[in-house]
Amino acid sequence: MDAIESLLKELTETHGVPGYESPIRAVVRKYMQPLGELSQDKIGSVICEKRGAFETPRVMLAGHMDEIGFMVKQITKEGFLKFLPLGGWFDQVLLGQRVLIKTVKGDVTGVIGAKPPHLLTSEERQKVVMRKDMYIDIGALSESDVREAGVQVGDPIVPRADFQILANGKTYLSKAFDDRVGVALMISTLQILKDRTHPNTIHATATVMEEVGTRGAITSVEAVNPDVAIILESDIAGDVPGIKPEESSIKLGDGPSVVVYDARMIPNLKLRDLALESGKSVGVNVQLSTIEGGATDGSAIHLYKTGVPTVVVCVPARHIHSHSSIIHRNDYDGAVKLLVELVTRLDKKKVAELTV
Repeated sequence: MDAIESLLKELTETHGVPGYESPIRAVVRKYMQPLGELSQDKIGSVICEKRGAFETPRVMLAGHMDEIGFMVKQITKEGFLKFLPLGGWFDQVLLGQRVLIKTVKGDVTGVIGAKPPHLLTSEERQKVVMRKDMYIDIGALSESDVREAGVQVGDPIVPRADFQILANGKTYLSKAFDDRVGVALMISTLQILKDRTHPNTIHATATVMEEVGTRGAITSVEAVNPDVAIILESDIAGDVPGIKPEESSIKLGDGPSVVVYDARMIPNLKLRDLALESGKSVGVNVQLSTIEGGATDGSAIHLYKTGVPTVVVCVPARHIHSHSSIIHRNDYDGAVKLLVELVTRLDKKKVAELTV
């Protein structure tokens, strides 16, 4: 396992659902500490300032450190847990999945269950089981058993899943690539630029609570006050059965993507083109992505004050917002090359031209 694989493994396996980011924040701070001056906003987003040749322009790199998860909503008399989502889940991916409840006494393992199919009518078997009809089973026989285990209402729940290198050696399987892959991109970019000159000051920001409304982006952009922003995300790969080209043409292994449209942001067109030129100049194929049913931290950042030129650069991922998603190493490496080139082009003159 090389340094990038180790970085991705540690970031994805560490826990941190929206509002409960302390474990992943500690890991992010560990990696960023040698790379710049650290600060933190008052809801927990971490900002690493890497000074270049000039104080301005202020370049904000943003990737959210939170992952989708759940919270304990109710403990039943029989010892089962009802739960609510923290972030967007597709109910069909939940049944049978293992989870960890983060309690004051430590992690408690459970499994998401519902009424067994053997006891369903033929009509019921044809219907999708809704989350409201599911529960988490920790093997307890009563409410007192659950209390004894340390579980209480309000405890966060995270997917139980580990990082794996898959058969071809180039694809990786794990939870939380949305958006630990964006955080990893920031760290890799800072590591490469550590001893290089760049004509700006970078503010690499690992935001909190993106999955519940881009909350960390709203607060951290106030702290950074950027002149330009690059959002780092996972994209939705469309190279799986059932997806038409007009729905998504993004493919694993074809390179990083630049988002030309999402539900809450159209990028600054000159910055978008500069990102594409940067990729081309370093031999990186860049895919163009449209996301009609989602948004990123850019939705808040690009509307800060009178506006911030913003673009989204992604690593494609299959099966996001589930226990197990897949990325390709070539896409990751290409995204890092693109970012290093793009950041080094963002001098005062070039940034000023973005809004002319």
